[in-house]
Amino acid sequence: MSVSAFAPAATDLPAATADPAVFRRVLGHVPTSVCVVTAATPQGPVGVTVGSFTSVSLEPPLVVFYCGRNSASAAAIVDSGHFCVNVLTEDQQQVCAAFAGRTADRFATGDWNLVAGAAPRLGGAAAWIECDVEDSFPAGDHVAIVGRVRRLAAAGGRHKPLIFHRGQLVRLDRACGVHAPTRAFDWWDI
Repeated sequence: MSVSAFAPAATDLPAATADPAVFRRVLGHVPTSVCVVTAATPQGPVGVTVGSFTSVSLEPPLVVFYCGRNSASAAAIVDSGHFCVNVLTEDQQQVCAAFAGRTADRFATGDWNLVAGAAPRLGGAAAWIECDVEDSFPAGDHVAIVGRVRRLAAAGGRHKPLIFHRGQLVRLDRACGVHAPTRAFDWWDI
């Protein structure tokens, strides 16, 4: 079978590819992990839900995530100099929602390890990655925050990641690797 058999027909493609609604719809087909990035600040712990976390480099070990350019949480994370990426599991949807919104006490949701001077870690997370801020720079209407990995760990095999796909939080199907929607969520408001 040729590669072109899998490609959408040219007539299926919209004429205006720069339209934000088309951009969101098409890029919504790319599944992403859901993480809460946290930091300790003199004013207390801060955190934000992100769906843009990925690795950058093995040597040195670097990761990156993106937040809205006007995000107070992102600015506080950069100013702190350190952060922790908490990879959410399927059963941590309430944590995702708490840190995606403007909830006053975000850390009231979830089992957080709050130690003075350390970025909060979420109990039961699929993984956590502690980093020093390596760099941050504008990226369109977002800011990219690059971290140098200092410590990391992953949970055992029974913890399945929470996934964002086609505008919804989804679960991985344990039998065949497909997803089933859990609830609608407008990620683009984050």
